[in-house]
Amino acid sequence: MADDYKKWSELPYAGEQKPPRNPEEPYAGSWPDYYLRNQPPGRFTTLNGRPIRLDIQHPSSIDWDKELKKVKRAKKHLTRKQATIAEYWGTGVASKQWTPIIDKLIDTYGVTAPRAARILAATSAGMNDAFTTAWYLKYRWNVARPNQLDHELETLLCTPRHPTYPSGHATISGANAEILSYFFPAEKERLVELAKECADSRLYAGVHFPVDNEEGLRLGKQIGSIVVSELWKEENSRGQSIDVPYRENRHAKLTPPPYKQVIDYKFDSTCNSSTENPFSHQHATQPKPKLFF
Repeated sequence: MADDYKKWSELPYAGEQKPPRNPEEPYAGSWPDYYLRNQPPGRFTTLNGRPIRLDIQHPSSIDWDKELKKVKRAKKHLTRKQATIAEYWGTGVASKQWTPIIDKLIDTYGVTAPRAARILAATSAGMNDAFTTAWYLKYRWNVARPNQLDHELETLLCTPRHPTYPSGHATISGANAEILSYFFPAEKERLVELAKECADSRLYAGVHFPVDNEEGLRLGKQIGSIVVSELWKEENSRGQSIDVPYRENRHAKLTPPPYKQVIDYKFDSTCNSSTENPFSHQHATQPKPKLFF
C-alpha cells in the first residue's frame, strides 16, 4: 500500500521554519520486548512464534484532511475542563499518570508484596511493549502532526518531537487497561474509562488526530491481551496458576479527578512550535512554556 500522505520528517511545525531535526528516540521501535517479538523488524510474533497481525489501520487508508478538520473543530469548541484534562495527562511522560493508578489498586485490594511486584512488573513490561510497538510504527509510517498540515494551528500543548500515528499515550493506556483488568476485573469499567480519557486528552491538546487515539487504544488493547495470555499460563511449583484475580469490587478511588499531579515536578518548559491557551489568554508564536512530554 502506497504511503500517499504528508510525512512528519518533511514538514515544519507551526511557528517553525524547518522540519523537525531532533526526533525523540527514533530507534525505540528496535528495543527488546518482553511479551512479543519484532524480529526481523516488522515481523511481530508471540513468544512461541505465532504471527501477530497488528490491529491497526494502515495510514494510507485514512483521510488525514478529514482528521485535521476534527482537530480544528475540537480546538474551536474546547472547554476549560477539556483543557484541564489535556494538561493533566500531558504533564510528564505518558506512563506518569498510570503509576498512582496502579499503586491505588494495589493498596485498595490489599495485595501482598510479591504479587504487588508481579503486577508492577507485568504492567511496566506491557507498557514497554506498547511503546516499542507504537514507536516502530510511528517511524515506519512517518505520519505528519496536525500542526504540520496547518501552519496556522496553535495547539494547547507543545507538539512532541515524533510522528503522530499512533498515539503513544493511547497505546499504553489501552494496554494498561487490559492488563490491570486481568488482575482487577471488578475495576475494568473504570480502567477503560481512564484509558479513553487519556487518549482523548491528546485531541484536546491539539497534538494528535482522533484516529491516532482511536487506533492507539485498539492496538494497546491487543498488546495488553497478548501480555495477559502469557500471564495466565504461568504456574507456581505446585502447578497452580500464579494469579488469582481480585473479583470483589472494592471501588478503588482512582484518580483523576482531582486533576492534580500526585508526583509533582517542575519540567523543562521550552517550546518552539506555536501554542495557545484560550483560558489564560496567552498566545504563542515565539518559543513559549510547555508541559513536558
